[in-house]
Amino acid sequence: MSVLDDNKAAAAALLEAFSRGDVAAMTAMMTDDATWWVGGRIDGLSGTYGRDQFAALVEGAKAAYKTGALKIWPTAMIAEGDKVAVEAESHAELHNGRVYSNLYHLLVTLRDGKIAAVKEYCDTLHMKQVFFD
Repeated sequence: MSVLDDNKAAAAALLEAFSRGDVAAMTAMMTDDATWWVGGRIDGLSGTYGRDQFAALVEGAKAAYKTGALKIWPTAMIAEGDKVAVEAESHAELHNGRVYSNLYHLLVTLRDGKIAAVKEYCDTLHMKQVFFD
């Protein structure tokens, strides 16, 4: 496998761990100084998180999902250099009766085989309506 294939595999593995709600596996795949940026202007959600802050956010959100995790899967990936562009979809039923299904673009940056940064673009209005309204 090439470095680009390895990078795509790392991005896919991150989403697989996310889909299982396996926060420990997610953080193990990330550098100590990794960041996760969520687009938009949603108070309490949008912005940049350090690795451990993002892990706490994901861990806290697990209680909202009937299955304990947000299923998110890649639909397309392109790798160049240390970056992987990922198109993805998600789906989860929440305990409050709402359904969260979103489309994403994730720009994943790797360093030494680990996730160093993720930039998450998605429908933040849908996110706000499902989780905060």
